[in-house]
Amino acid sequence: MGSGSRTARKTFEFGRTHVVRPKGKHQTTIVWLHGLGDNGSSWSQLLESLPLPNIKWICPAAPTRPVAVLGGFPCTAWFDDGELSEDGPHDWEGLDASAAHVANLLSTEPSDVKVGIGGFSMGAAMAVYSATAYALGRYGNGNPYPINLRAVVGLSGWLPGSRGLKNKIEVSREAARRADSLPILLCHGTCDDDVPYKHGEKSAHSLSVAGFRNLTFKTYEGIGHYTIPKEMNEVCVWLTARLGLEGTR
Repeated sequence: MGSGSRTARKTFEFGRTHVVRPKGKHQTTIVWLHGLGDNGSSWSQLLESLPLPNIKWICPAAPTRPVAVLGGFPCTAWFDDGELSEDGPHDWEGLDASAAHVANLLSTEPSDVKVGIGGFSMGAAMAVYSATAYALGRYGNGNPYPINLRAVVGLSGWLPGSRGLKNKIEVSREAARRADSLPILLCHGTCDDDVPYKHGEKSAHSLSVAGFRNLTFKTYEGIGHYTIPKEMNEVCVWLTARLGLEGTR
């Protein structure tokens, strides 16, 4: 299931999408986004093992592109990863193309199914960027954001382009309402050497200040740039509570 999202200047070719079907009643669909250099296959196997029978998981693969932080070496990446800072530089074209690809994957879900986005590392950055696009009602390029997000999960990630977010949301009553009502779970290990803990902490603060008040930030002492069973269990508990799922198997 590869597809390209066309922008004004580039066509991004996305890789294979893996789908984990719900084992029980289909109540929720979540697109889960992998980290830099990874693909959707490994995450689909982990997600299938979670006790969440009412969730359909969609695990796409990012385009292969040159990545600045790797000296221009090409690998799978949702956008061109530069500095982890609110000042950038930010690949807005790549961010918008990937956010639109994710929204497109969710656009055909049944109307009675709640939809969300989650991810790890760069995938978490994409999930959080999508949360801001949902609140603002538009992508960075101004095109309307079409999906009614109900939950966002970000593990070991960061918020791309936090500067100015508060001002953009405050000027719109509708954007402030959407930001206030969207449940977000962010988790980060204190010993993360790839995406330092301070970036996760600062991103959570920037989102809270901008009006995302339904936000939970969980710290994992001594944990690096990886997930642990305790963290995934808390993700399961959080999703079940926030989305009103019927229960674990």
